[in-house]
Amino acid sequence: MIDHQVRVHPSADRLPREEQLAWKLAAVATGTGEAAGLDPAAAAMAVNRVIDNAAVAVASLLRRPVAVARAQALAHPARGGTAASGASVFGAPDGSRVPPEWAAWANGTAVRELDFHDTYLAADYSHPGDNIPPLLAVAQHTGRSGADLLRGIIAAYEIHVALVTGVCLHEHRIDHVAHLGAATACGLGAMLRLPTGTVYQAVGQAVHTTTATRQSRKGEISSWKAFAPAFAGKAAIEAVDRAMRGEGAPAPIYEGEDGFLAWMLDGPRASYTVALPELGEPRRAILDTYTKEHSAEYQAQAFIDLARRLREKTGPLDRVRSVVLHTSHHTHYVIGSGAGDPQKYDPDASRETLDHSVPYIFAVALEDGAWHHERSYAPERARRPRTAELWRKISTVEDPEWTRRYHDPDPRRRAFGGRAVITLDDGTVVEDELAVADAHPAGARPFGRDGYTAKFRTLAEGVAEPAAQDAFLSAADRLAELDAPGLAGLFPAVDAAAVAAYDTTLPHGLF
Repeated sequence: MIDHQVRVHPSADRLPREEQLAWKLAAVATGTGEAAGLDPAAAAMAVNRVIDNAAVAVASLLRRPVAVARAQALAHPARGGTAASGASVFGAPDGSRVPPEWAAWANGTAVRELDFHDTYLAADYSHPGDNIPPLLAVAQHTGRSGADLLRGIIAAYEIHVALVTGVCLHEHRIDHVAHLGAATACGLGAMLRLPTGTVYQAVGQAVHTTTATRQSRKGEISSWKAFAPAFAGKAAIEAVDRAMRGEGAPAPIYEGEDGFLAWMLDGPRASYTVALPELGEPRRAILDTYTKEHSAEYQAQAFIDLARRLREKTGPLDRVRSVVLHTSHHTHYVIGSGAGDPQKYDPDASRETLDHSVPYIFAVALEDGAWHHERSYAPERARRPRTAELWRKISTVEDPEWTRRYHDPDPRRRAFGGRAVITLDDGTVVEDELAVADAHPAGARPFGRDGYTAKFRTLAEGVAEPAAQDAFLSAADRLAELDAPGLAGLFPAVDAAAVAAYDTTLPHGLF
């Protein structure tokens, strides 16, 4: 790996584009798979994430934000609406196609809605699986093979992980999709084998157009949380299209004196270190990422597993006087009581808010001993008086040691959990800790292909027939050998009539 120092430059410096971060990102992407080939373990993990995305997408088809995005996409049919162009949409009638940017919009929203796919946490937050919907859409539209798609996915993950590791956005209240736009542009460049200069321009445009504040994840969190990464994927596709037509971008997008670092992040004296692989070095960053066993913000995953373990020791929960979760800075201030958001304790809060409330999540997991992507968030579940009583007894505190472990330079030693201290009414203290979720690569039950397959079958039950599930899993397993038409097999067949019937219940918009 090479550590690249990135700082702000005045315009008078005329920083050569080859020395700009956007160029270096593009160069890594366009070199992916050329000198070293695709790492077999990375390629296998990319297949896992394709399965993971499809699992959470089919489970969300009858959720309102997903239906809205699907309706918007289907209002823009591809030329003739046939398989000759365009891309597929989860839940759409068989054979229907829409332009790739609209497919990325609909499918990206479906993947993100349940907050249930992969994650990478370092200096900032990310869901690298959000890169896959726009890449798959463009692969279908341009007639690329499964091997091409794999190359793009691995490149996008490489760039995404590098940016999230080196550049913190949330400290300045910038939403994490700003890194996603750059990563998707790079993944598209790798998949399409575009020149480095073209990808460089696309990265600049994508970063410029996908920078937004973190209000989408603060206070009363709305459905925009699901739309935000889909918007970034759509914007990245459009940026690549413009760059391929010869259009340029603001530059230097990161280092300019009116650029991203100077005005969105640390200011004129900003300096960051971004580590990128050398030419010929295997692209394995995807192996540092991890998926979710539970449908909740990633920092809550270990606490769900911990609650299930602790309920054996606490006895009747009406004896609980208080629960204090000792955890990292990120967990305390983003999904804990340190956020200062009263909505995190509101039984009438939106699902999006509840899945960013570790006090709520810990209370329900402690009561139920389980977690379900729908039942655990049902309004009637959140409004149970006994749940609300327990919920209000739960708080978080930042523990410097858990913060240090959260940021350990070695991904294998990072900890995203914490310690729970439960005080009962007689003063008895019950406590335990868990560093990582059971499904984490370093956890008690790390997810392998069997875990991803089981997750898909669980979420697809009642949505896709067993034969359709088998067909999808077979196509995913053969991703590296699929030809362009074969990519349609990555969209499990579902009851499209039931989906269409639900869509008719939605109010109309402009399209």
